[in-house]
Amino acid sequence: MSVAPGRVIGVDVGAVRVGVALSDPAGTLATPLVTLDRDETTWSDLDQLVELVAEHEVVEVVVGLPRTLAGREGPAAQAARRYVEDLREVLAEHSVTDLPVTLADERLTTVSATRMLSDRGVKGRAQRRVIDQAAAVEILQTWLDARRREPDEASP
Repeated sequence: MSVAPGRVIGVDVGAVRVGVALSDPAGTLATPLVTLDRDETTWSDLDQLVELVAEHEVVEVVVGLPRTLAGREGPAAQAARRYVEDLREVLAEHSVTDLPVTLADERLTTVSATRMLSDRGVKGRAQRRVIDQAAAVEILQTWLDARRREPDEASP
């Protein structure tokens, strides 16, 4: 998998919020960007995500695929797959048809992000506001690291 150099967006899809992370232009480091309110009625979160793609000149979008510890896919994984389909549809509506949208295994990213935030003293309501961004960072950083090690391991 040869990917053009540039920024990559990582997405953690939740039922209520969507965490978004952004890589540096070299594709080395993921940082938190924003948490979007999920809106399955108007797709405003998808429109905002497309705006972020344009604003940051993103070359790829990586969406977390929540699997069980056994590697199976349940309702959350199916929801992530639907989100990717919806995102591709909104991108096409904005005439963006050549942007790769990739699914990446995200087992335990929210658990890891929660632990990291707790270790840093971020708890309760403050943690809820940033947990989705932290999970998106975990998803994207893991994907970036895998891409550097072995390109074929970066996506499921």
